[in-house]
Amino acid sequence: MTTPAAPREAFDDDTPGAPAVHGVLHPATAPSGDALVLTHGAGSNREAPMLVALAEALASRGVSVLRCDLPFRQARSTGPPSARDGAADRAGLRHAVHALSTRVTGRIALGGHSYGGRQASMLAAAETGLVTALLLLSYPLHPPSRPTQLRTAHFPALHTPTMFVQGSKDLFGSRDDLRAAITTVAAPVTILELDGAGHALRLSAATEIAEAFLRWWSHEG
Repeated sequence: MTTPAAPREAFDDDTPGAPAVHGVLHPATAPSGDALVLTHGAGSNREAPMLVALAEALASRGVSVLRCDLPFRQARSTGPPSARDGAADRAGLRHAVHALSTRVTGRIALGGHSYGGRQASMLAAAETGLVTALLLLSYPLHPPSRPTQLRTAHFPALHTPTMFVQGSKDLFGSRDDLRAAITTVAAPVTILELDGAGHALRLSAATEIAEAFLRWWSHEG
């Protein structure tokens, strides 16, 4: 017998003067009051299977999760972001955090896959205290085959505790690349390494990621 999926709710905030927030909220069962804003990579959207699976795993463990589309994806349904989209996407994440804070009573973390995680970390570096923790899935340290083009200039300004989830076969950054990069982060950092996983990670790892993040967040967040 299959376990029924936890309830989901449409989450929309169109506050005038602020970036629109459009997503899906997974309310926690037996809620702790804590919550996570979770967003997608450059080629995806809020319905990415890993985001859905991770949201369900966290919600079943007491953490509400808002899966949201970044502003660039709201503007166009396909295609990657442009270099000009970053600031607007970070503003969208900021508003998503504020909007979710009106619905929960506890801590709020911010997370994302690849491009979404990069924008989350840049936002947290610029606005210390906005969230209590970061969950970065497959952080894109550099473009594939271009290891010298690092995307880590903001790491020394990052004062938010951060968990990186990295596959051992990720072409956007090796384990050694990531271990070297995190030495510059000015906050507690941990890495969950997934053997054999690529940049997309493994859908079957959602529960492992959720449990590892919650154990770590209970100490660092």
